[in-house]
This record gives sequence, structure tokens and C-alpha cells, in this order.
Amino acid sequence: MPYVDGFVLPLPLKNVAAYRTMARKAGKLWKEHGALAYFECIGDDVKPGKLTSFPQSVKLKPGETVVFSWIVYKSRAERNRINKKVMADPRLAKMMNPKDMPFDAKRMIYGGFKVMLEL
Repeated sequence: MPYVDGFVLPLPLKNVAAYRTMARKAGKLWKEHGALAYFECIGDDVKPGKLTSFPQSVKLKPGETVVFSWIVYKSRAERNRINKKVMADPRLAKMMNPKDMPFDAKRMIYGGFKVMLEL
């Protein structure tokens, strides 16, 4: 079964174009280093819930939307190998300056997931 890294983050609406540019570059790096698929999705129908929700998970502020992203790998071992290469790639380092990021990385949620079911 494949392995997936998932991400949820808050994105100021004014930074959507900058984030799209950054995500396009990052996605190309992950795919170049072996990821099977790379997805970046922007909130469309993500209302606050009574107990939990995507907006609540990232402490969404006025003027922000939620980004939901995932990267697909052949396995966890492949994910670890690919991420090591991506993190060492100088092209990624240029995008990782916290002052230049188009979102608040401190409110980003991420993790690795085993695929439980694939249809």
C-alpha cells in the first residue's frame, strides 16, 4: 500500500498566488525525487464546526483560507528516502526562509499516514 504525508495550513488570501508559485516548485522537486503524486487544495467549503473543523485546526483568522495538501509515496521507506533528498536540495532551501513564506508555518499540521484502504 502507498504511504501519504498530509498537511493542513492557514493561508492569507492575499498570498494565494505566492503560495501557488511556491507549491508548484516544491511539487516538482518531490516528483523529481520520486514522489508518486503531489496535491495542493485550497479551501472551498470549510466552515467552522461546533467542536472541530479544518479552520479550527489551524486557528484560522479573518482574511485566511485553509490549504489541504498531500504527497503520495510507494512506501514509508520511500517517503523517508525521498524527503531526505528533497530536504537536502538547495532549490528547496531557497523557499524555506520563514520570513519569506506565504503562510504561518507554526500553525501548519502535518503527519505521515499508512493507506488503510485504496479503491
